[in-house]
Amino acid sequence: MSGLRNRGIRPALLVGCLFLLALVVAGCSSSKQGFQFDPNIFLQDLNPTSPGVLGVLYVTIVVSVVAQVLGVVLGVLAALGKMSRIVPLRVVANLYIWFFRGTPLLVQLAFFFFGFGAAHVWDWSDITVFGFFIPGAVQAAMVILGFNEGAYMAEIIRAGIMAVDPGQTEAAKSLGMTYRLTMTRIVLPQAARVIIPPLGNEFNNMLKTTSLISMLGVVETYEHYVIIQGLNYRPFEAYAACALWFLLMTTIWGFIQARIELRFARGTATGSSAAPGVGWHTRLLGGRSKPGAEMGVLGGH
Repeated sequence: MSGLRNRGIRPALLVGCLFLLALVVAGCSSSKQGFQFDPNIFLQDLNPTSPGVLGVLYVTIVVSVVAQVLGVVLGVLAALGKMSRIVPLRVVANLYIWFFRGTPLLVQLAFFFFGFGAAHVWDWSDITVFGFFIPGAVQAAMVILGFNEGAYMAEIIRAGIMAVDPGQTEAAKSLGMTYRLTMTRIVLPQAARVIIPPLGNEFNNMLKTTSLISMLGVVETYEHYVIIQGLNYRPFEAYAACALWFLLMTTIWGFIQARIELRFARGTATGSSAAPGVGWHTRLLGGRSKPGAEMGVLGGH
């Protein structure tokens, strides 16, 4: 067991994987009717030139990027509001974080799309922006995912701001800099080095979370393969291809994230990111991050 630990393999994880493998083997062996994998159908489902594949991948990536950008903006505002001395701002920021962190994302999607639509609070009408047609369901997906992400980003950003030496703020004040200038020129650039690693993990999670927007009628990567398996009655091949596409997207992002972290780590004392020794492979194998886990500051999901 000590040898396993030295190699970085957790015994409990190994036992769990072996147990799951045994269950899969037992399930396959006990099936009454044999299953024959069809590689031709699988390769056809996986082929990027197959009808609709590139389109749904485009939808997944665009929704993820827009929602993440919106989440970062809302996270900055909520973090600053939560740290503000103005009571109304603190109340609004805390209520926003409390609601979106305390309710399931699936419920939020249903409530703000179907609920708001039925009550005519917001009908999510189709719009055209700069020549791009954006259906109401896609708008709702971007906005709701963004608001949900903003609640989590608020805690990450707040922890990053708190990690900056308070003396930096005091020095800025002594030079006559305003609060806004202090934040934009002094605090946030330094906090970015701490925020970037968990922010990258959040975007990785956002790519996978887009599978939930199928309930709004958005045909993204997951919903595309739901339709495919309903047409050819080959769910194993279809969902395997779907899983590989998501795995490819998150793997590519893992490399990009590692490069970004190295870029922001330049000029630091250790020459590494805020989470030293954490590479792209660890990002891929890890789950959704907690601010305290990578920043040494209490907080998280």
